[in-house]
Amino acid sequence: MNAAMRSNIVQIHVPFRDVDMNGQMFLGSYISYAESALAKFWSERPELADEPLYVASKITCILHRPLRYDEMVLFTTAVDKIGVRSVGFIIAVDTGDERAAEVEIVWQAQTREDKAPVPLPEVTRDWLYGFMN
Repeated sequence: MNAAMRSNIVQIHVPFRDVDMNGQMFLGSYISYAESALAKFWSERPELADEPLYVASKITCILHRPLRYDEMVLFTTAVDKIGVRSVGFIIAVDTGDERAAEVEIVWQAQTREDKAPVPLPEVTRDWLYGFMN
């Protein structure tokens, strides 16, 4: 299957709007594209009638080397850890055979009513295990 067709992979060419005057991609753009890749991945989850809210509780970005204008980049989402009330994702940022960055995003499950932490639904948890790193 083509990498761009898989739900856990997003392919982009670094646009000019996302680079600074030194030709390097802005840090915020790594995170923004990682969140978009995660949203695409998450859209494929099993639907639940009483699904909790998922709120980001941690976002980190480790840069290995800067991306530059017009480079082709793959953002690949994997599940890093599954807790009782949270799930952690690692979005790998690759260009060619080289890892440019890694973005970690941790989501906490919360009730819709009072935003209290709540356990991950079993159906969601089972689906997530299929994408463990």
